Amino acid sequence: STFHGARSVSKSITSICVGIAIEKGFIESAHQSIFDYLPNHQQLKKGGKEKITIEHLLTMTSGLEWDEWGAPLSSAANDMVGIWYQEKDPITFILERPLIDKPGTSFTYSGGNTAILGEIIKNASNMEIDKFSEKYLFIPLEVDSSNWAVRYRNGVIEVSGSLEITPRAMVKIGATFLNNGIFNEKQIISEQWIEKCSTEYGNNYGINIPGQASGRHGYSYSWWVKSYTQLGKKINMYNAGGWGGQEIMILPELNTVVVFTGGNYTSNVK
Repeated sequence: STFHGARSVSKSITSICVGIAIEKGFIESAHQSIFDYLPNHQQLKKGGKEKITIEHLLTMTSGLEWDEWGAPLSSAANDMVGIWYQEKDPITFILERPLIDKPGTSFTYSGGNTAILGEIIKNASNMEIDKFSEKYLFIPLEVDSSNWAVRYRNGVIEVSGSLEITPRAMVKIGATFLNNGIFNEKQIISEQWIEKCSTEYGNNYGINIPGQASGRHGYSYSWWVKSYTQLGKKINMYNAGGWGGQEIMILPELNTVVVFTGGNYTSNVK
C-alpha cells in the first residue's frame, strides 16, 4: 500500500506522541507551561505567554494570534505559509505573535500550536518526532514505514501537516483508539489520553469549520468531536481530519473506524 499525505491528520498524530511522551515520563504533565520545554525561547516567556500550557496548544486555545483559515494556502497572509517567508526560526515566529486572548478561553485553529508541540517533544525526549513516532507508535502498531516529509529551513520537522503514512496505518491508529489504546494486547496509548481526545474541551463547543457541510463541531486534544442522533440514539464521533479529504473517524457506539484519503485540494476544506 502506498504512502499518502495525511495533511492535518498529522496534528492528531502529534497529539498522540505528546500523550505517549507524558506516559513515558519525558513530559511531566499537559498542564505545564510550554516554556518548561523550550530552553532556546525563554526570551519570549513574558506578557502572559508564560501561562500557555501544553494543553492549550493541544486544544488550539493558546490565545496567540493566528490566521490559517482566513487566507488560501497560496498566500503568505496564511500564517502556515508565512512561516516560510521570513528569516526567523519557526518557533520564534509563532511565539512572537501577539497574545490576543487569555490562554484556554478561545479557539483558533493553528498549525503553529502544533509546531510548538513538535519542538516540546524534541526537547523533552531528545528525539525528533520522526524517530519518536516510529519507536513509540508505529513500530508497536507494526507499521513498518512512515515519513514526515517536510522540514523547515532550520531543519525542524513540519509536524502539523507533513506526515505520509498508508491508509492501513490510519486504520490501525483508529482501531487502537477504539480498543482503549490497546493493540496486540499491548497498551500503546493510555486510556486517559484517549478520553481526552474523544471528549470535547470545555470552551471549544460550536466551531464552524469552513467548507464543512456538516456544520458545528467541538474540539478536544487535537481531534474533532461531533455527535449525531440516529433513530433516537445518540452516536458520538471523534475524528482526525486533513485538507483534501483525509479522515480517521472513530464511532465508539457503532464499534467502527472509517478512514478516507483523498486529493480534493481545491475546494475550501480544512
